Amino acid sequence: MENIHKKIKNLRLENEMTLKDLSEKTELSVSFLSQIERGSSSLAITSLKKISDAFRINISYFFEEIEQHNYALHKEEQRPFKLEGSDVTHVRLAGEFSDRRMEPMMVTIPPNEIFVERYSHPGEEFYYVLKGIVIFRIEDKEYILKKGDSIHFPSEKVHQWKNPANEETVLISVLTPVIF
Repeated sequence: MENIHKKIKNLRLENEMTLKDLSEKTELSVSFLSQIERGSSSLAITSLKKISDAFRINISYFFEEIEQHNYALHKEEQRPFKLEGSDVTHVRLAGEFSDRRMEPMMVTIPPNEIFVERYSHPGEEFYYVLKGIVIFRIEDKEYILKKGDSIHFPSEKVHQWKNPANEETVLISVLTPVIF
C-alpha cells in the first residue's frame, strides 16, 4: 500500500497547491503538513479528514490498496452459484476493478419454474434471452420473451419471472448497482 504521506503530497502537487495553500484550507500548520508529507510525523484521523475535505475526496482514498485489475473473465474462471431457496443458476460475468457499476450475469432458469418471490430494489435490470422463453411480471403487466428478445426496467418496480416451458431458459442479465 502506498503510504498516506505520499498520497497527500501527490494530491497537493496534482492540485498545484503549496503547503501554505493546504495549510489555509485545513487550518493545519505548514510545518506540520511538511512533516506529514515527509513521513516524519504521525497523523490523527481528524487531521486526515481535514486534508481529505480540502481535496474534496473521501477519506477512504487514503486507505485504498493499489488495486489489481482483471478485466477479462475466461470461461474456466466462471463459477455458477444459486441463491438460497432457488433453483436458478447464476454465473458472474464481470471483470474485477473498483467502482464497478454493473453486474453482468448469465442466468439459467430451470424448466417449468413458477413465479419466484416478488422483488423491488434500487437500480436497473436488463435481460437478453439466449435460449428458451421467460415471462416477466413487472408491477401488474406480463411480458413474454423468447430467444433474441430483451427487457430493461427500473428495479424499483415490483418484478418477478417464470419459465413456463419444458426446457431451461438462459438469459444474459445486467444489473445495477453491483450486488455481488
